[in-house]
Amino acid sequence: MLYSASWDFSLVFFQSPTYIFNRQLLWLALGVIVVFVFSRLDYHIWRKLAVPVMLVTILALIVVLIIGETRLGARRSILGGSVQPSELAKVVTVIYLAVWLYSKRNQLHDVQLGLIPLAIILGIVGGLIYRQPDLSAAGTVFILGGLLFFLAGGDLRQITLLLVATLIVGWLVVHSSPTGQERIRAFWEGVRDPTNASYHVQRSLEAIVKGGFFGVGIGRADTKLTGLPVPPTDSIFAVIAEELGLVGVLGLIALYGALLWRGLVIARRAPDMLGTLLAAGLSFWIGLEALINMSVMVGLMPFAGNALPFISAGGSNLLATLAAIGILLSISRHQGQGVIHEGLEDEWRDFGATVDLRRRNRRRRLSRHRRP
Repeated sequence: MLYSASWDFSLVFFQSPTYIFNRQLLWLALGVIVVFVFSRLDYHIWRKLAVPVMLVTILALIVVLIIGETRLGARRSILGGSVQPSELAKVVTVIYLAVWLYSKRNQLHDVQLGLIPLAIILGIVGGLIYRQPDLSAAGTVFILGGLLFFLAGGDLRQITLLLVATLIVGWLVVHSSPTGQERIRAFWEGVRDPTNASYHVQRSLEAIVKGGFFGVGIGRADTKLTGLPVPPTDSIFAVIAEELGLVGVLGLIALYGALLWRGLVIARRAPDMLGTLLAAGLSFWIGLEALINMSVMVGLMPFAGNALPFISAGGSNLLATLAAIGILLSISRHQGQGVIHEGLEDEWRDFGATVDLRRRNRRRRLSRHRRP
């Protein structure tokens, strides 16, 4: 699908119909190595690596604001456009917060030790990403932070406060940004009348309608050749819908749903709380990225630049996603091995994942720790 969506775009901008496709193959090869290495590592190693990796990520986010390349009005990439730190920041934030919440598991009910430090962490990462500007990536970071705080057993009142504060800050940020204002305006106009939707959404809907039930066939879509913006990246879902039709779209959604379900099963069966938070956070992140991308393309959300995991062209997103898969495989590999650290067996027994991720068994919730 990537070659079908990218050959014309690649020919126009890089003078080779296979440039983007070949480049993605190189990233895929590197990603496979990352999956293998991460899957063989004991996931508890992230307790030692989380802080230095987060510091490097923050440094990269600062560097991109200083010397990053500006494309389409945003300064998001470095090293010749090969690395997009905001994409890596999402997965790193999940890892860091999982480790941090694990270390503060008995202090989350204290606002000064739980909610406030969490808000500072999210504010630093989200703020640097917002400055690029990348509103969708910043919003994704805040959503994942709140979700992990909830799964770790955070007090519901604090979670409500965090949600309200996030909505207020988000509203202020969007309305203080010309880009945000334009996207919100275009979204609401499209909701009232689809013919007034943004050009991007109109062309995406045109491609989806052309695809019908079974699609026009792989390689036969014409919307990608007649003005559909960035078909290899943000709009690749529209290309899939046109070429594979509703059947292909439902199949794709089913695959993402299966991946999310499997990730939550791994979270449920993880040997300890750290494994549960990592597995749940990474799984929800991949699912959220896919949901946002597809929702934007059908006009259900304001425009956002989230990639379609595993499919959109872009090395940073592919590498980050495959790194998440490697960590999930590592956690899955330790299931049933009884890996309990620091004598916290009772606490792990009380922690669970999937539908009731805040419980390990049906008797108590994580927020009511049993004392030995």
